[in-house]
Amino acid sequence: MADITRRDPFFSPVRQMMERVFDDPFFRAELPARLLNDEGSLALDVFEKDGNLVVQASVPGFKKEDIDVRVEDGVLAIRAQRSEEHEERDEKFYRRERSWGSMSRRIALPGIVKDAPVEAELKNGVLSLRIALPQKAEPKQIEIKGE
Repeated sequence: MADITRRDPFFSPVRQMMERVFDDPFFRAELPARLLNDEGSLALDVFEKDGNLVVQASVPGFKKEDIDVRVEDGVLAIRAQRSEEHEERDEKFYRRERSWGSMSRRIALPGIVKDAPVEAELKNGVLSLRIALPQKAEPKQIEIKGE
């Protein structure tokens, strides 16, 4: 028995256009690599200031002991995780509240700061990382020897 397919004059061209877009080599080859280099649920701001690459992450409610920051092979990884229990007893009721959560983020650092030292500070729920940027190479006059 033959299948009956309804023709929709509007969605058919849109579907074809989307299929062409996602068949493009840019999306097939590049998208997974970008996801591996920039992943996680932790919101970040990254900018340059005073010769440093600055990364700021909001980590409200986390203590410095709850946060792990690593740089490995040019990738910055930040992970914040907590598990806390609070127990309250009274004559007529018993209550236990658990608070837990985690956030993480991995981003590829520019090659120029791959092995640079990193300073970290936690203040008012904001983790700030400062990574020293190398001095930019200045043009150098080359002396020509000979005639």
